[in-house]
Amino acid sequence: MGSALTTIGLPVALGIIMLGLGLSLTIGDFTRVAKHPKAVFIALVCQLLLLPAICLGLVLAFNLSPVLAVGMMMLAASPGGSTANLYSHLFRGDVALNISLTAINSVIAVVTLPLITNLAIAYFLPGDATLGLQLGKTIEVFVIVLAPVAIGMLVRSWRPQFADRMDKPVRIASIVILIVVIAGAIVSNLDMLLENLGQLSLITVLFCLLSLSVGFFVPRLFKVERKQAIASSFEIGIHNATLAIVIAQTVLGNMELSLPAAVYGVLMFFVALAFGFGLRAAHRRADAAADAADTTSPERHDRAQPRAGGERRS
Repeated sequence: MGSALTTIGLPVALGIIMLGLGLSLTIGDFTRVAKHPKAVFIALVCQLLLLPAICLGLVLAFNLSPVLAVGMMMLAASPGGSTANLYSHLFRGDVALNISLTAINSVIAVVTLPLITNLAIAYFLPGDATLGLQLGKTIEVFVIVLAPVAIGMLVRSWRPQFADRMDKPVRIASIVILIVVIAGAIVSNLDMLLENLGQLSLITVLFCLLSLSVGFFVPRLFKVERKQAIASSFEIGIHNATLAIVIAQTVLGNMELSLPAAVYGVLMFFVALAFGFGLRAAHRRADAAADAADTTSPERHDRAQPRAGGERRS
């Protein structure tokens, strides 16, 4: 069963998830970035440069085994997942920006994911010829990631009403399949997982929390609007764990390599939910404090005083 899940279930699951992404995309989602160039640029810098650096620091601090370290770096290089759109919607983010970032990240990841994975393998597993994304495997990643997206976009351009009708069922199917795939990956690697569960749980939760924080606070530091910062946060903090699992198990053929993504894929939902509620609570407190300061300010108090019938002359 584990073998069938790996060879058939994983690619099919990822294909459906990426097809669902394609059904929601148009060319306008790629060109829309011109409206918010600063937000997009900062989010991409966070995704492509800061996250791998943060992940490398965590991996070295936790002293992970070389294979698990490479698995973490592969996870960091994975683009945002479609679940980010849902979280962004729930917590009043700019969902249109999410869609654009997911589209762009999915294309860029075809280059950056093999690059970062190969660099991690060269650093943590020098001389290991069994792993690595050479040209043939890189092309395989390209097909896995972009072919279903392209098909979905073609369907949307030819049959937009059909694409709209299929959007919700495909999203639901994607979430169900994602849960089944991650559960299957965990069950098929249960012994290895139990040996490393403590380390992997802590490092993946920290990585998710740091990713969400970087995605929100770095854009805000550069005066990006709150809605766009929320979108950036979930886009950067919620990775496509299924993609990392598929590449690890089917392209590279290494089960242990997929464990960080499998653990992360379970825990990220709860971490992102808690982070979203934390942002909402902090925003409400800030609003309440601003209102309180406004109502007690001398200027407002003076303006609120009723005018006297006339000034008293001395």
